[in-house]
Amino acid sequence: MAESIQQLVLDTLDANGSIPDTRTLVLPGESAPASSHDAQITILGALNSLSSRNVVTYETNETISHGLTPEGLQLAEQGSHEARVWSVLPLKGNGDAVTPVELKKLVGDETAKVGQGRAFKNGWIGKEGAGLVKLAAEINDATQIDLKEIQETGSLKAESALPDLRKRKLIAQKKGQWFVVNKGPDFSTSTAKPETDLTVDMLNSGSWKTSTYKKYNFEADGIPTNGGALHPLLKVREEIRNIFLEMGFAEMPTQSFVESGFWCFDALFVPQQHPARDLQDTFYLSDPSHSLAPEPSYYKRVSTVHEHGGFGSAGYRAPWQPEESSKLLLRTHTTASSAQMLYRLAAKCRGESVEDGAEDYVHGGAATNATNEELNKEDDGFHPAKLFSIDRVFRNETMDATHLAEFHQVEGVVADRNLTLADLIGFMRVFFSKMGIEQVRFKPAYNPYTEPSLEIFAFHPLLDKWVEVGNSGMFRPEMLEPMGFPKDVRVHGWGLSLERPTMIRYGINNIRTLVGHKVSLEGIENSAAVMF
Repeated sequence: MAESIQQLVLDTLDANGSIPDTRTLVLPGESAPASSHDAQITILGALNSLSSRNVVTYETNETISHGLTPEGLQLAEQGSHEARVWSVLPLKGNGDAVTPVELKKLVGDETAKVGQGRAFKNGWIGKEGAGLVKLAAEINDATQIDLKEIQETGSLKAESALPDLRKRKLIAQKKGQWFVVNKGPDFSTSTAKPETDLTVDMLNSGSWKTSTYKKYNFEADGIPTNGGALHPLLKVREEIRNIFLEMGFAEMPTQSFVESGFWCFDALFVPQQHPARDLQDTFYLSDPSHSLAPEPSYYKRVSTVHEHGGFGSAGYRAPWQPEESSKLLLRTHTTASSAQMLYRLAAKCRGESVEDGAEDYVHGGAATNATNEELNKEDDGFHPAKLFSIDRVFRNETMDATHLAEFHQVEGVVADRNLTLADLIGFMRVFFSKMGIEQVRFKPAYNPYTEPSLEIFAFHPLLDKWVEVGNSGMFRPEMLEPMGFPKDVRVHGWGLSLERPTMIRYGINNIRTLVGHKVSLEGIENSAAVMF
């Protein structure tokens, strides 16, 4: 069938030079012109095949027609509802009026319900006592006449009646198309398709010498490769990383998933009796269970601040437990890495040489024998710093729609002289606006190592509520001054979840569909690219 239609098109073009309207073609096996929508779709298939070989060119023209709905077909055959109501009523003065109940029995509930109103409106019927009678001896059922015209021609001369018929759901609009066809650059009356491959059989038989070949289309898209796709978390991670780099931050090394209790808690001035250090909140290692000792003098300054206070603080007034400080654990936040980087920065302020090797990073850098009082007096060599990291952290939490036991934390610190809380709030607003999250608000909070502290909330449009996305604050003097920072140096610190901004960005309402065995691979492949 397809080849015969192609041949019909080619022969018609050869005889007439063009085909102004494909609706005039008479398809093989048919006696009437191809005016129907299905016939034009069949012709379109033939045109596409010929067009791909540059044999023909064509232009598409759209048409709009109307067809009858099932109810419209019924009314075209039996008459409109109002005409059928009129037909069963007696003429006024020539019989007993028909009650509404009797009318339903005569024409049915639907016709009685719809027909009464329209017949009253047309002035065809009226009330007589408790019943209905004809007021007009004869009527013209325009609805039935219009429906029959549409059934036969697909259109209506009185176009003003179309909106009412569509409103009554008696007709439906149908879109069609027809084509203007012209000869292409490689026009031929032959329907033989050009070869797309040179085969061994063609070489052996010699038929390759007389065959025609399809030209290479160097502008065509290649076959998509199944090379994998980036997870939404990785996309948002890269976006956030670029935001930090754009704002002048340097990336911290965070490759140590395992930290000691000293760097994860003690150096941050988290009390050794804090609930966050309990087994129900933290994953502790069983083998090895304890870390190497930190740099002795810094360890001593930290333990002194915890036990007896210092730098204007009374401390926690609780006995220091070296065993608790040396426990190995899966880090609960990347602030442990931030603390080590700040210690190294303070060492540089004192003019000490600090290597970038892993050992110095883990154990706190070069040693110093300075006392707390001596460090308190030093105030030279400081250089502002902006540092960030994005990496995994681990919490022994109950998993739900917004919490996981393993997740990613976005960590940042800014160290400079005389910073204020207003600087931190302003930075966070700019940071989130660059991520496309404009609705951000802050709430006072408590953190052992920051004062003042703020919880950060972003509005989740899908959940229709505010979702906590991070925590922030200004590091306490009890944390900074034992490291060696001058008194006027302030450090902003904040930690943000990577998963929750990703959920807001991609409209995900359950974190378990973003990470874990319920992740849709199709969703990952089709997820939109993140704007940087």
